[in-house]
Amino acid sequence: MIISVGGAAVKYNVYLRGDVIGLQFQSTDRSRAELAALLLRPAGVGAEVRRVGDKWQVVVYTGKLAAGHERLRRALAEIVEAARSNGWVDEKRAERWLKKLEKGRVSKEGWPMYYVGLNDGAPVVIFSSTKSDRIEQEAQKFREMGLKEGKHFTVKMPKGGKEGYVFISSVGLRRAARLSVHGSGRQRELAEEFISYILKRAEEKSKAKKEDEEVYEKVKEVVEKGKSWGSLTLKGFAATVDGGYEVKVIDGSAEIEESWSGNKLLRLRITAEVNGVRDDYTITYIRDDRNKAMSYAVMRADAPGGRGRTRRGSRRWWRR
Repeated sequence: MIISVGGAAVKYNVYLRGDVIGLQFQSTDRSRAELAALLLRPAGVGAEVRRVGDKWQVVVYTGKLAAGHERLRRALAEIVEAARSNGWVDEKRAERWLKKLEKGRVSKEGWPMYYVGLNDGAPVVIFSSTKSDRIEQEAQKFREMGLKEGKHFTVKMPKGGKEGYVFISSVGLRRAARLSVHGSGRQRELAEEFISYILKRAEEKSKAKKEDEEVYEKVKEVVEKGKSWGSLTLKGFAATVDGGYEVKVIDGSAEIEESWSGNKLLRLRITAEVNGVRDDYTITYIRDDRNKAMSYAVMRADAPGGRGRTRRGSRRWWRR
């Protein structure tokens, strides 16, 4: 197969081996291999150059090729049809390849090919590349999305020609799902695109191999759980509590968050008037090592009834 753009042309070999379609270019000239990778991008295929022995090589397989633009997919389909007609591949395998090529792009513009799989039964998402700028570009998307590096995703930059990666854990995937519903502006837009894409990648993987059937269901479960986490309003609550304190909630919310270890936290954030004095309060509920519910609040010395009782910013704990 020959691909040409703006007067530059590269000849690639197409292989039909085992269960994959492979497109390959190799040369002892690194600049030619870099050009081969570059010319694949207008065709909708992200590719990296790697050294194998004394040669530089560009290789992409079925998944990335099936995510390419229509003209590329059509050309590959013609090759598969010819191989089937000549008896070089069996009918069932050829039909499976043709269906993948016909289905077309699963990724949204701006999202490269991600690996979606399971690690100890939990979904993980990985983007890998030997290019530092590609790794940083993807990591920046997650920062803009509202995910925190070190908590929701980790980054390893490539070194010595080896691949680096952006790794999104199930905690990060759940957070992205929540932001796809409860985020705002660009944050929500990015999260919606990402979750939609990852669900499609997971579905494709589950259909492709029997041993990967669980991938889609696990990803879907985490996404649905993330989307279901919302906020509750406490605004308008009023009562007289023990000691004769008149409490009126001006505004507030109850939100599910996550600790750095991935455990759930319930935070009640309240703006209230207590006997006419307005202040902000936060109560956090957690579970201890024995799975017992505990809550704590920051007590201020200048809060109603607090003067002389506690230091500013100290915590009071309650066990449930």
